[in-house]
Amino acid sequence: MKRHTMTRLIDWKNDPQRKPLLLLGARQVGKTWLMNEFGKRNFSKVAYIRFDRNERMRNVFQENDNIERLLLALQLEVGFKITPEDTLILFDEIQASPQALTSLKYFCEDAPEYAIIGAGSLLGVAEHDGTGFPVGKVDRIYLYPMTFTEFLEATGNERFAELIDRRDWQMLSAFQSNLADLLRQYYFIGGMPEAVDTFVKYQDFNRVRRVHERLLNDYRDDFGKHAPKELVPRIEMIWDSIPAQLSKENKKFIFSAVHKNLRAKDLEMSMRWLLDAGLILHTVRVTKPALPIDAYRDNFFKVFFLDVGLLAAKAKLNARTLLEGNRIFQEFKGALAEQYVQQQLLAECGLETYYWASEKSGSEIDFLIQNEMSIVPIEVKAEVNLQAKSLKFYCLKFRPPVAIRTSMGKYYKQTISFSETSDVHASEGYTLIDLPLYAISRIQQECAMISDK
Repeated sequence: MKRHTMTRLIDWKNDPQRKPLLLLGARQVGKTWLMNEFGKRNFSKVAYIRFDRNERMRNVFQENDNIERLLLALQLEVGFKITPEDTLILFDEIQASPQALTSLKYFCEDAPEYAIIGAGSLLGVAEHDGTGFPVGKVDRIYLYPMTFTEFLEATGNERFAELIDRRDWQMLSAFQSNLADLLRQYYFIGGMPEAVDTFVKYQDFNRVRRVHERLLNDYRDDFGKHAPKELVPRIEMIWDSIPAQLSKENKKFIFSAVHKNLRAKDLEMSMRWLLDAGLILHTVRVTKPALPIDAYRDNFFKVFFLDVGLLAAKAKLNARTLLEGNRIFQEFKGALAEQYVQQQLLAECGLETYYWASEKSGSEIDFLIQNEMSIVPIEVKAEVNLQAKSLKFYCLKFRPPVAIRTSMGKYYKQTISFSETSDVHASEGYTLIDLPLYAISRIQQECAMISDK
């Protein structure tokens, strides 16, 4: 299985100023596999320690902060000599040993020649932030569920992934229906590595759904194991309400929809726990699409799951519903499309998203991203309906240089004039790009082409 984050790990290895690395992400997104595979491919030896299952090493780190003694203990544990030029040290489930997390500071300061990666859940590591956390002494990489292009590569559709990477719109248009079918498969399967691997091995959607159900149950079990007891019931209520919240035309998260007797102040800590655990994603509303965009955020937001396949499972959408597009899917597919776009913009592009809504006109832009010196609006369409009244209203009001409309339709680029709202600068306009959903990962390259002109 190919993960694009492997390239970032190689860049880290070759960086002469590298620091110990923290590989962070929600549970079950593939952190352990990735760092072990990276070690096998790029080092002669891998010294692997998993702290949640190794009480002896937890005790060693609790009692020592001397690098030489720690290295000696590590060598005794793994059974071979650890040499900086050819050994990768891996600390898995590092959140189980706060002292091991703190030790990364000492490795950075006293033994920077050693290549060391600590992997852990977002929540577990966040709990130790500020209490011995090696602030400024570690590099960080975040791992998310597999992206659509990674899914294509894993399922034997590498050529489509290559066409998307090259932005060969003519060839992609010729295979539009194939790509649309593959995208609908991804809506069902999602990017959790075990779900993708199960589909590759068995080509069985029912087996994939059983993987989803087990993962959802595991996450629910985590609420009781790791969250403060007083928060657990409200965490569960938020978690269970997300599909219904996303099924609304206005997908703004409404706290009273979680429970009629609970308000924002009652649920904020539970919401923060889910965000810190990486189990949900959110995009915040802005009052004005201006730079810097983060300065204009307000208190409203939309909430998504960490993975589109888990959302489909949580909403109990079966494979036939998704792949054939029956009435139930017609009612919910907008939520899946927005979940997908949010997930890809974060995991594939590393972009923080926002959204905009007009209280007076009812217009809403699904996503905004900050690109260089402009704000780019993104309108998401689940199928091929290209009517985008909100996007037109937004563009005439705020005059962005480029706007994106993403759907199951084909790639198209056109210039639209602002002249209908003003006689001044009548020749000016904006570039509207119809970017296929399957190629949303290329949004930055498309916007860059407009900026360069």
